[in-house]
Amino acid sequence: MTRAGVYGESLGKVLRSDISPVLVNRSLRKSEIAITEVRSDKPEVGLSGSIPADDAYMISLKLKDYPDCEGWVEHKVKKYDVFAGATYIYDLKSNPRYVIDKPYHSIFFYVPRSALNAVAEQANATPVRHLYCPLGEAFDDPVIRHLGMSLLEAVRRPAEANQLFVDHVTMAIALHAATAYGGMQFLKTFAKGGLTQRQLKRVCDYIDANLDGTTTLEALARECGLSASHFARAFRHSTGVSPHQWLLQRRVETAKALLQVPTLTLAEVAATAGFNDASHFSRVFKSIVGESPGAWRRALS
Repeated sequence: MTRAGVYGESLGKVLRSDISPVLVNRSLRKSEIAITEVRSDKPEVGLSGSIPADDAYMISLKLKDYPDCEGWVEHKVKKYDVFAGATYIYDLKSNPRYVIDKPYHSIFFYVPRSALNAVAEQANATPVRHLYCPLGEAFDDPVIRHLGMSLLEAVRRPAEANQLFVDHVTMAIALHAATAYGGMQFLKTFAKGGLTQRQLKRVCDYIDANLDGTTTLEALARECGLSASHFARAFRHSTGVSPHQWLLQRRVETAKALLQVPTLTLAEVAATAGFNDASHFSRVFKSIVGESPGAWRRALS
């Protein structure tokens, strides 16, 4: 974590949360984006903790209604009703706080300005001066809502989280926030073509050699000499799927070959194909193939 970054356990202490699982985007060279789930069913009543001034924003997706919320920003106080599914944005330079007096459940995205501008630079767009974030104003933002929910299971199962997936979704959130709330303007349109055959072979070979999923979007982009955002678009154009989806498909194809070796257990197949455990393997395999690994193996005989 950066010196001033507030996420994970640090954010959990500020909000006195019962839980604070976190995932961090590792694809940005000089910045980071983090997602934290916070929840308390029986909170200690009182004002939330103070956050050290930080040139960053917190984008919050609310997962539970929180009526009659009392929010504080510097010397301003406002009461408002919070509804599940709403998005709020907080400027961490202004020490946002609120009164904790009832159960709550939220997802928080920690997005430094440096991350917004790194995404803008990769997208060949104008820098982001600030995000629009008036105190207590809710946004009905289906993009944040759907992207946030897509990460929720990954946050809850960090050992199974695929870093490519985490990088891809958190960068998409930062890009959306910069455009929708920061007025970011694209300077020119990237060419719509995909990767060259040489680039595609190089990156696919790299993925096959790193099936454990610890590689990052930036590492794959570097293999092609492209920015992460440009690479992600070009890869999808060439293959029809995201790098994360391609990785999962390659894991499954590897698993299929291993399942034909009768002496290997499902746990051994899962580990060799890059899955964290047999349960994770079974879920991914069934989502792609349509049946469990055991059923697929039995059909071979």
